[in-house]
Amino acid sequence: MSAAKIGIIAGGGELPILMAEHCAASGRPYFVARISPFADVALEAHPGVSLGLGAMGARMDALRAAGCEAIVLIGQVPRVDPRTLELDAGAIAMLPALLEAAPQGDDALLRAVLGAHEKAGFRVIGAEAAMADLLAQPGAWGAHAPSDAHRQDIARAAKVAAATGALDIGQGVVVCDGLVLAVEAQEGTDLMLARVAELPERLRGVAQSRRGVLVKRPKPIQERRIDLPTIGVRTIEGAARAGLAGIAVEAGGALVARRAELIAAADAAGLLCLASPRPTWASPRARNERADFSCRGRSIWGCAGR
Repeated sequence: MSAAKIGIIAGGGELPILMAEHCAASGRPYFVARISPFADVALEAHPGVSLGLGAMGARMDALRAAGCEAIVLIGQVPRVDPRTLELDAGAIAMLPALLEAAPQGDDALLRAVLGAHEKAGFRVIGAEAAMADLLAQPGAWGAHAPSDAHRQDIARAAKVAAATGALDIGQGVVVCDGLVLAVEAQEGTDLMLARVAELPERLRGVAQSRRGVLVKRPKPIQERRIDLPTIGVRTIEGAARAGLAGIAVEAGGALVARRAELIAAADAAGLLCLASPRPTWASPRARNERADFSCRGRSIWGCAGR
């Protein structure tokens, strides 16, 4: 029995390209709904259509006409002023729900987008459901393993990321020797790492003596079918320029673009890469939005420095 045809709603970055290439190579039927102008031009080589962000109704019509039963929302789409968009009738119908969700944070906005597609009859799946190789696998990757000091920084960063994530702020945090150097918000991981690289060297590592870690993890409140944390070679390069010792993500809770190339880049730069099993936490709403991590099992998230 052949797999159901998948619709790839593609924003920017390389993950949509990887997804399309995977479908083409595996023989799975697919259709790429490219969001202009954010989707990479490389996606034009794949079957699909290019439509602006405001053409939400036309995009759904195209996916439906192509016979897509399931859809994946993948890639980067920046926030824009809706007044600057050319909205079609479908988008106008969705606008009240989107405007209500937008001030609450990215997760709330993405849930509204997801809900609109489900209401239209599409089955929304996570990127890993269509391409399991994207999901971060547990363990230390590459040649460099974390020290006890690194694990303490990872635990600290994970706790901070849970606290900011519970408020729907961001997914990334940089900690060095227990000191929080940066928290990701709307600027994204790359610009956050660039900010760290501009800090005085006494606060962070340098290429000759690397210190500190970047942690990316899903928000405790997050809808995991969309917007999982992502790392790739560019993340390694940014962490290296910032003098960091490595990167840690949640196993099963992050997407890894071109894993073999990422590991090679990390090894060459002297960085560690680690995926730790998912921690447990109490409901942030039930606990006044304060995360509670468990040290049970092998997870290092929140276990050090308590």
